[in-house]
Amino acid sequence: MTGSTKGTKDTDDYAPHPHIGGRTAALRALAAWRGAASGAPDTPRVVVLTGGSGSGRSRLLTGFLMLCEPEFRKQLPLDEMDPSTVPPELPAPAVPAADGLTAAQVLWLLADHYELNATSTAEVFAELAALDEPVTVVVPDVDRAGPVRAAGEPARLVREVLTPLAATESVRLVAEVPRPLAAELASGLADVVPPGTVQVIDLDEPEWADPEGLVLHAQAALNPEFGAPELPFTVDPAARLALGAAIGRRAGTSPLVVELAAHCVLMAPEGFDPADENQLPTSVGEALDLHARRLGADPQTLRLMLAPLAVAEADGIPVHLWARLASAVAGRDMGQAMADGMLLAGPFLQLVEQEADAEAGEAGEDGEDGQSDSGRTLVRLLHPAVGDEIRAGLPNIRAAQTQIAVALLEAVPEQDWGRADPYVRDHIAGHTLEAGLLPQLLTDPGLFVHADPVPLRAAIEAVPTEELGAPARTYLRTAPLLTRTQAHATLRAALLETAFVEDGLPEYADAIHGRLGLELPWRTLWSLPVPGVSAVTVGSLPRPDGPAVPVAVLAVPADTPGARPVGETDGERSGEENEAGRTAVLVQRLAGLSALGETDLDPGQIMRPSGEERAAAPLGLSRGADYLRVWDRANQEVVAALISDVPFTAADLSPDGILVIATERGAKALLIRPATSAIAS
Repeated sequence: MTGSTKGTKDTDDYAPHPHIGGRTAALRALAAWRGAASGAPDTPRVVVLTGGSGSGRSRLLTGFLMLCEPEFRKQLPLDEMDPSTVPPELPAPAVPAADGLTAAQVLWLLADHYELNATSTAEVFAELAALDEPVTVVVPDVDRAGPVRAAGEPARLVREVLTPLAATESVRLVAEVPRPLAAELASGLADVVPPGTVQVIDLDEPEWADPEGLVLHAQAALNPEFGAPELPFTVDPAARLALGAAIGRRAGTSPLVVELAAHCVLMAPEGFDPADENQLPTSVGEALDLHARRLGADPQTLRLMLAPLAVAEADGIPVHLWARLASAVAGRDMGQAMADGMLLAGPFLQLVEQEADAEAGEAGEDGEDGQSDSGRTLVRLLHPAVGDEIRAGLPNIRAAQTQIAVALLEAVPEQDWGRADPYVRDHIAGHTLEAGLLPQLLTDPGLFVHADPVPLRAAIEAVPTEELGAPARTYLRTAPLLTRTQAHATLRAALLETAFVEDGLPEYADAIHGRLGLELPWRTLWSLPVPGVSAVTVGSLPRPDGPAVPVAVLAVPADTPGARPVGETDGERSGEENEAGRTAVLVQRLAGLSALGETDLDPGQIMRPSGEERAAAPLGLSRGADYLRVWDRANQEVVAALISDVPFTAADLSPDGILVIATERGAKALLIRPATSAIAS
C-alpha cells in the first residue's frame, strides 16, 4: 500500500479507521507525508496539525500513529480501508509526546531515541542533521506541554524545539499544535524554508472538516450496543439515527460538542425532547448552559462548580478538596450545591484513580480530612476545551487563582507541608504563579523540601529573576540536582540545607534542622566562597596553652585574601608581592568560622592525621568526579553520598567525621552523622 493522495471520491466501499471513523481527507494527507521520500517536491516535509480545542486533533493523530506502528498495524483491517489513507509499512517514527514535559525534555527524548551524543541543544539539532537514517518525528499534545499550566511551555516548545526542528532539512515533522501557535510556527518558517515545505491542516476548515464523521460518532454514542442506556430515542433505530444527525448538524466541526451533547441527554434524559433541535448545543459553552437549564439549575452555578477544575494543575483536584475550592472561587459556601449537583456536573467530568503517594507513605501521614494516599480519587474536566470555556467566563482569572491559593494554604495542617495533601504541596506554586503571588510564597523551607521539584522548579523559572528572593534563587540553583536524583523529602532537605549555608542563608538551614523533623545525614558547619581551591586537608594546630585546634587547610591561588604562601614566614612575605598563580593556603577552624590568631596561621605547625589514624577512623571516604561517598568501615554501608552540579576539586575526611569538600565555587565542611544514608551536594 502507498500513501498517495489520489483516492476515490466515493469512500462508501471502504471500512473506516476503527479509532477515527472518518477524517479521510486528513488521513490521506498524513499518509502522503509518511510515504514521500525526503525532499519530494510535491509533498510537504512539515505538517502542522491544528484546529480549535475539541476539534479532534489528538484523536486523529492517535489513529494515524496506529497506522505507523508495526505491531498496531497488524490489529487494523488494512485491506478493507481506503488505500490512500494507509501509509506504507516503515519503521515507526520518533514520537516525543509533549504532555507534561518541558521543551528541553521533549528535545532530549528525541536525542535519546536517536542515541545522539549531544551535550547541548544546539548539538542535538546538528547531530540530527548529520544522521544517515531518515529523521521522522511526530510531536503530539503540544498544547499540554509543561508541568505548570500557566508557565507558557507550549509556546516555548514551538519556538525552541519545533521551529528549529522543522527548519532542519533532513527532518520530516508532524506536530499537533493549537491554532494560535500553529500560525506562529508557520509564519516563523516562511522565511527559512522553501515554499511548499509546510502544510497546515486545520480541522475546522471546510477542506478538512468531517461532518459525516460527526454524525456517525453521534449515532454510535446513542447506540445501546455501544453502552448507551435504553431510552425511547436510543432503542428505536429511526429515532436514534435522526437524533444523531441532528446532534452532528448542530455541532458544526467539533467532535467534543457531539460528545458533550450525547453525554448530557443520556445522563439526564428527563425533559429532553429529541424533536427540538434547539435543545442541542452548537458550542461547548452552549452545552454547559443548555444542560443546566434543562435540569432547572442556574448555568452560573454549574460554571462555579467547574471553575476550580478549569484552573487545576496536573491530573486534577482531589475530590475532597473540590467543594472547598469551588466555595473559594464563588465567595460563598458551595457545599450543598456540590452535594446535589453531581448529575448537573457529571457530563463534563472524569474521575481518575491516583496511585499511592510515595512521600506520604514515607512520612506515614494521611492527607487532608484523613484521606490516605493509597486510595486517592481525582476529578478533572472531560476535555481542556471545557476549561477554556469556564476560564473565559471568569471575570478575573488572577482573583480566582488568589482565592484558590488562599484556600489551599488554609488546607495545610498547622502549616506543616509534610502533612499537606500532595496536590496542595506539589501544585500550589502553579496557582500562585497565575495569581501573581508566587514570590511571596517562596520563603518557607518546608515547601521547598516537601513539594515535588518538577512543577515547583517550572513555576519559579516562569518568574523574572529580579522578582525572586534569595531563598528562591538558592532553590532554583539546587533544583537540577533535586530532579536529577529524583530525591525524596529527606534527600531534598539535605541538598537544600547545604545550599542555603553555601549561599549565606544559615537561618534557612537552621529551619530545616529545627522545624521539619527530618534526620539529615549531616549538618553543614561552614562554607567559604573562595574560588580556585585545588586541595584540602584536615589536621590539627597545636596550642601552647590548651588542646590542639582541628583545622582545614585549603590550597588556594596566592592572591586570595588572607592566604599565606606555602613555606614563607611573615617576615619573608612582608617585603614582596606574591607571584601571580603561586600556591598559598587558607587555614580554617574545622568546626566553625571563628577566627584563628595570627600566630596560629603558620601552615608548618599543622599536624596531619597519620595513615594509622585514618585507618582506625569509623568512617571512610571514596570519591568520583561529581560524587563522594562516606561509608561505615564496620559494616561497609554508605552513610552519606554527596552529588554536585559542578565537579569536586578536592575532599578530605577527619577521623571524627567532618568532611571538607571543594568545588569551583569554594569549600565547605559537613559534620557527617553515622547510620544515615542520603545524597546531597
